[in-house]
Amino acid sequence: MQPEPVYIRDEYHGSGKLRDKVALITGGDSGIGRAIAVHFAREGASVAIVYLNEDDDAEETKRLVEAEGAACLLQRGDVSRSSFCKATIEAVVECFGRLDVLVNNAAQQFPVDDPTDISDDQLTHTFETNLFPYFYFIRAALPHLRKVKGSIINTTSITAYRGSGHLIDYSATKGAIVALTRSLSSALAEDGVRVNGVAPGPIWTPLIPASFDADHVAEFGGDTPLKRAGQPAEVAPCYVFLASDDASYMLGQVLHPNGGDFIST
Repeated sequence: MQPEPVYIRDEYHGSGKLRDKVALITGGDSGIGRAIAVHFAREGASVAIVYLNEDDDAEETKRLVEAEGAACLLQRGDVSRSSFCKATIEAVVECFGRLDVLVNNAAQQFPVDDPTDISDDQLTHTFETNLFPYFYFIRAALPHLRKVKGSIINTTSITAYRGSGHLIDYSATKGAIVALTRSLSSALAEDGVRVNGVAPGPIWTPLIPASFDADHVAEFGGDTPLKRAGQPAEVAPCYVFLASDDASYMLGQVLHPNGGDFIST
């Protein structure tokens, strides 16, 4: 895609905020997920990446992570399958010996102009990809996260707060993720497991030209106060903060890198 997304700024200097931690990132092969992986690596974390079938993208993310001096494990499979999610957590712990941070980020979207065009199959697929795996991964990861008082970071979206007339089912899953984040944060507080979220606005990722027509892509992000789309590199530091000890008093919160749109949280 042109221009290429910016995954990390040259002037971003890691300071060991995640040194010796192990993070699992779903949807980590490109876009925001790749940016999170590279930022985590620069901060000293070992990284495991879950992706569906984009082997070239996943290998490139692995190369970028390893270039930061960090270890990277790739896990290829369908997150809508509970058995795959469970096996992935086991593989990460077997490889690295622990799990400190779970980033639920994988998602798909299918724009429609008329709500009646949302088929049963599309509705089911959207929820099985965007929401159910959050439960699957969290359920499998909790025994390990409890041991280290780890962190869960869920990717929601600005559409969960302001809605989207052409991404109705997608927005519904993202709204559910906000509620899940807040509910889990209360349920796991006594265990010392922090649960928070990030709600990106319009971010320039491969998902955008893959989802929309050329006219929409050309105007993407232009309705924000900054009059442009954001870059993955402008979102990933939110995840670094929430994964680090800097966010030790953050619980059930959602950060909003969205170019200036006011969101009541």
